[in-house]
Amino acid sequence: MTTYTVLVVEDENTLAAVLSDNLRHEGYSVTTATDGEIAYRSWSDSPPDLVVLDVMLPGINGVDLCRRLRAQGDQTPVLFLSARSQAKDRVEGLVAGGDDYLAKPFHLEELLLRVKSLLRRQQSNNIALPEMGFNFGGHRVDYRSWTAHLAGGGEALLGERELGIFRLLASRVGEVVSRDDILDGVWGNDAFPASRTVDNFVMRLRRLFEPDPSKPIYFHTVWGVGYRFTPQITKEENAS
Repeated sequence: MTTYTVLVVEDENTLAAVLSDNLRHEGYSVTTATDGEIAYRSWSDSPPDLVVLDVMLPGINGVDLCRRLRAQGDQTPVLFLSARSQAKDRVEGLVAGGDDYLAKPFHLEELLLRVKSLLRRQQSNNIALPEMGFNFGGHRVDYRSWTAHLAGGGEALLGERELGIFRLLASRVGEVVSRDDILDGVWGNDAFPASRTVDNFVMRLRRLFEPDPSKPIYFHTVWGVGYRFTPQITKEENAS
């Protein structure tokens, strides 16, 4: 059985202890850091499987820390914790490369479920493709910056779900991927969106990448089941 390592970065000692004790009780191996610089060294020297990262930290703050590691190509899942709960704060954390954002105060059970979901999603996203991105039809999707570089010359920032769906479909080129598999792989088993939600996100991908979204050549609907991705790539496009 795999034992996942979690790095808890929190300068409030009592909260750090509570989080660490409960994560260990769930079977995780836990290390802690009380400021951004210590966390950076720990994260770099012994990369964890997941980071629970407070936003407000002494030294380098959590958002800047995440941004720095993402710029170096690190894709460790990050769950932000913050007393700031406004939408702009959440957006800032996600744009910096965070995978989830939980406002304080929070229920411990919810945090543990989110940790479990992020680790499961990370496991499903460990795909045998070029790690940094995927090229097809003149487009490039950069997994590090969540950016789509479009064949026509434009760029678009992908949302968390759009990128997750794209990566899952790109990991199974030519296969039919069911809506249930997409929901489990991208949302996790602890979230319960309607299957129609998947259709809406696939439509967004079509609007970005298809020459004619009403007649898709990449993202095909398999009625009653799910979707199939046929990128028609060349060996040269994804050589790395």
